[in-house]
Amino acid sequence: MDRDWMRQRLEEFDELAAKYRASIPRDGKRSGDATLRGELRTAEPTLKKILTCLDPLLATFIDVDRLEGVVRAQASIKRGLGILNDMDDWATRLAPDAPSLPADQFHPWVWDAARTLWESEHYRAAVHAAATSINAHLQTKLGRRDLSDAKLVQEAFSDKAPETGKPRLRIPGDQTDPGVQTRQRGALQLGQGAYFALRNPAAHETGDLAEQEAMEQLATFSVVARLIDQCQVVA
Repeated sequence: MDRDWMRQRLEEFDELAAKYRASIPRDGKRSGDATLRGELRTAEPTLKKILTCLDPLLATFIDVDRLEGVVRAQASIKRGLGILNDMDDWATRLAPDAPSLPADQFHPWVWDAARTLWESEHYRAAVHAAATSINAHLQTKLGRRDLSDAKLVQEAFSDKAPETGKPRLRIPGDQTDPGVQTRQRGALQLGQGAYFALRNPAAHETGDLAEQEAMEQLATFSVVARLIDQCQVVA
């Protein structure tokens, strides 16, 4: 809704209605200025549309051909302006409680790398910095500099046995347990997906991310970082 336009039209109608009422003779036996009444009639449909959007009851019984209809219109306008003034507060203060996601509780590999860029509202760059940080920590953990990003994640979480120069990461627990094996496969797919779907666009696409979208992407990388951090290196 264009709230500024709605507010302007309500205020204009209220001012016009006040002028019309002032033009009515004191004896109340005659109508007010005919030109003003014509303007009220022209503006009435839009007034009703606006009030119906705000609260359908506000548009009830408005009839500018009757004095009481004009009076009721002004009363409804006052209520409509009150709704417009408070709509933002309603959205924030009356919304159901929802869990929040404090960014400073993300894995430190993610938030320490992203924080400065995030605070300067460079959200895409913050996501890229987080992905780069995880990559660096994973390289250090495995002692590998020959691979990076999705390819490194693939090698790290591979279910193949380690080889010379190719250590693996293993989810803690009994490696014969189906649940552990499932988590191992999931870590591989999640890590690769994060780099393919999130890191690559952050590195190569232009334009910034919306704050909410960037926060969700940082949260994804935080999960990846925790999985890597918790894993055991098998050489």
